[in-house]
Amino acid sequence: MVETLPISEIWLTCQIPARDQRRGRYVPQTSSHPAKMLPHLAAHAISSYTTPGELVFDPMCGAGTTLVEAMHLGRQGIGVDIEPRYSALAEANVALASSQRVTGTGQVFTGDATGLLDLVPASAVGRVGLVLTSPPYGRGTHGLVRTTSTGLRKRDHQYGDRERGNLAYVGWSRLFDGFASILAASYHLLRPGGTVVITCRTVRRERDDLIDLPGELLAVAQSVGLVPVQRTAAMLAAVRDDGQIVHRANMFGLRAVRRARDEGIPVHLLVHEDVLILRRC
Repeated sequence: MVETLPISEIWLTCQIPARDQRRGRYVPQTSSHPAKMLPHLAAHAISSYTTPGELVFDPMCGAGTTLVEAMHLGRQGIGVDIEPRYSALAEANVALASSQRVTGTGQVFTGDATGLLDLVPASAVGRVGLVLTSPPYGRGTHGLVRTTSTGLRKRDHQYGDRERGNLAYVGWSRLFDGFASILAASYHLLRPGGTVVITCRTVRRERDDLIDLPGELLAVAQSVGLVPVQRTAAMLAAVRDDGQIVHRANMFGLRAVRRARDEGIPVHLLVHEDVLILRRC
């Protein structure tokens, strides 16, 4: 039976803007990845669910946020990404962290995480304390903005190469199947009692068609034997002492909300991500 979990805690992970969280800690090219995890979110999860020296694994590591934050916290980070462009970016960020004399280590592997047991060292099997990751939200994101002679244009808003098997391009049903394969393989990496943390948010497929991605991923995780522990909300906005919420949405996010409201769809800015916390028994 698939369980449902109410949100029981709030993580204040965006009190300062994401760019300031990354400044001096990540190479400038990190901005080219379209869907980076907040460093403070990764750091909070790692410090909450592991101890120094433990293994932290991200099967879709992107720019390497999980690995970098693990290294700064004295953990050993291992990551996989299917896109050579992004695994190279993760390696650059791991190298930068190493140059800053962190006490942790980081390794990056390029390949399809649905076959991750053939990619990562055999010595990692049964030793990972935390799997921390986030799936793609479809084939594109808001990305960044560049100014041209004809107006504003997006850049760096695509996940990668559709021909490579990137789950961002396969449709929701196959994405969930692929994510199930990744979690099933990750299960074998986890030590007994190890934790899985998945960050995600509800997504809109069409103007009036919402996909409960957190609920779908919770069901996928349970199907491979992971046990739900908690569901929290990680803020994508700042929360001031007086309770005021200061959003961090970019221009495209604001414009999408305004257009939907003009069409009579009661859309609001997203100011948090769901965080699903599960455990291997």
